[in-house]
Amino acid sequence: MTQIRTRFAPSPTGYIHVGSLRAALFPWLLARQNNGKFILRIEDTDRSRFVEGAEEKIYETLSWLGIDWDEGPTANGKEKGKFGPYHQTERRGIYLEWAKKLIDKGLAYADPYTPEQVQAFRDEAKTKKEAFLYRNYRPKNPPKWDGTQPLRFKVPEIKRYTWQDPIMGELSAGPEALDDFILIKSDGLPTYNFAHIVDDFEMGITHVIRGAEYIASTPRYLSLYDALEIKPPVLACSPHIMAPSGNKKLGKRDGAKSADEYRKEGILPEAMMSFLASLGWNDGTEQEIFTKEELIKKFKLDRVQKSGARFDEKRLIWMNGQFIRNLNLDNLYERCQMFWGKEANSADVIYKKQVLALAQDRLKTLQDLPALTSYFFSEPKINLDLILNNKQLKKLTSEEQKKLLQISCDELNKINNWTSENIQNCLNTLLEITNQKPGILFSLIRIATTWAQFSPQLNDTLALLGKDKSLDRLNLAIKNIA
Repeated sequence: MTQIRTRFAPSPTGYIHVGSLRAALFPWLLARQNNGKFILRIEDTDRSRFVEGAEEKIYETLSWLGIDWDEGPTANGKEKGKFGPYHQTERRGIYLEWAKKLIDKGLAYADPYTPEQVQAFRDEAKTKKEAFLYRNYRPKNPPKWDGTQPLRFKVPEIKRYTWQDPIMGELSAGPEALDDFILIKSDGLPTYNFAHIVDDFEMGITHVIRGAEYIASTPRYLSLYDALEIKPPVLACSPHIMAPSGNKKLGKRDGAKSADEYRKEGILPEAMMSFLASLGWNDGTEQEIFTKEELIKKFKLDRVQKSGARFDEKRLIWMNGQFIRNLNLDNLYERCQMFWGKEANSADVIYKKQVLALAQDRLKTLQDLPALTSYFFSEPKINLDLILNNKQLKKLTSEEQKKLLQISCDELNKINNWTSENIQNCLNTLLEITNQKPGILFSLIRIATTWAQFSPQLNDTLALLGKDKSLDRLNLAIKNIA
């Protein structure tokens, strides 16, 4: 059996978004599952859209996600693999050799038309209420191609193409889908339509997995495969990632962010990988979260759905929280280095790990860390709105609030051994003394000692803050409640 070889071929024209990451993930999973090879190729022929630093960001983002490549360029410029170069701009000679084969067979011609002439052809077709097809306006006596004009493919046979897509099933398109297209531009660089077919063949790619938008172009690719006498690889088209509304493809206007933004917001790479895999794929079970190893074991092209997958950022964040909770404390601590608030800079490692252990179950992203923990490191700013806007606490008068806090302060002060267990016993006693519900009393104490929207378990929070600090904050709250 031929070794499976897949590829990801991004363009260095900007940041990598989630759609591009999933375009890399599916072929990577297929290669890893079958002990195949995953190739990274840089499609850098569109020089007008080239962005400085974008290629390095590709390497960085793929590495962050955990996608490695067996062949291709690397961040330090050293290539690995015997099928290079892996930048298309360095493969001009290869494309010219293949172009010459088509010219010699009479299946490529120099395009002599100006943009104005082409527009006139379009207008003519529109007047006739016909679809514009370039092949209907081929020059009868094209000039010899000297590299200064575009080189255009001449469709050898106008026919219906039928092909099997492992995701979409059997697909078919008639002659209306076939047309002459540009192979090499006037700048001497190939178009995507030509270069990827040559590169995939030269690099031994067995499976091409890309977005559903390429279905419409597949008949043209098949006609070029025929002209070059190349057997096509397996062509698979994955469904679009849809906007949250579900009615259109995800785009920047829909809040689509770069992978780097999610990284800076504290999304874990394993959470992002599991989330992206689930956009259009499932293993046929109710399982929602997958480790990298599980994905490699379970991924199948025939389990990728045909319809678009809605991008749900809330689900990503929920999934991220699940992965955070499953990390051991030392691992989580290492990942949090860039996310602590400035208040924590002077704290020692042992104390920070104690804080992190309390906050871990409530973290949805690593970026949540300062909001959930800053009061452990510095005195919080009193915010009485947290009491006034609380549905239950705002029903109490200020005097009732102060009385509850004073009773709590007095009882907590009686604890000799300040531990989580003893604090919880005291809190339970306070419920009996005050005849209040936990949702009222505990919320009031929690706000008065942290002045935060959320905090870990109250008894654990007070235990880590310490007796003196907890009582001081309760007394300060009593003084400030009007």
